[in-house]
Amino acid sequence: MEKPSTYCDYVSGLAKNNINRIYHDTQYGFPVTCDNELFGRLILEINQAGLSWTTILNKQENFRKAFSNFNITKIASFKEKQIAELLNNKGIIRNKLKINAVIYNANQVIALQKEHGSFKKWLDKNHPNSLPYWVKIFKQTFKFTGGEITREFLTSTGYLKGAHIPSCPIYQKLLAVNNP
Repeated sequence: MEKPSTYCDYVSGLAKNNINRIYHDTQYGFPVTCDNELFGRLILEINQAGLSWTTILNKQENFRKAFSNFNITKIASFKEKQIAELLNNKGIIRNKLKINAVIYNANQVIALQKEHGSFKKWLDKNHPNSLPYWVKIFKQTFKFTGGEITREFLTSTGYLKGAHIPSCPIYQKLLAVNNP
């Protein structure tokens, strides 16, 4: 069997209740307007590094709970006690580098919010731009955000095109969302 070339091809044969299919059909490529949800997506992308996306999707609610419902202000104030709890939480990826990056990045987002009004406004001010530009500013601003993490974060939140192929039914749905 030939390996699917796109996420759309991959999920096309999956059951409607498959976690990848649900994510593809309801979240992937759709605009995210809430700063906490944008940051939550970044948390998931950072934690996916080196792992399968299915693993992260299966743990996404555990991440939400462990990281204070993705509340940026709360995460930015995490100290050793919360870090130790996260490192002992079997429901998430227990990687100290990733956990520390999330806390550091929460503080970076707070700084962006102060300067630009919101994380989303900062993203909007830099949109549209090329992937190399985005990778450069993400690496300058955040930790643990290389090219693949940056690309997937921006594609999954609608800042970069390519989440869906034109033959995908969700492609038309996204066009309607982006061009009401």
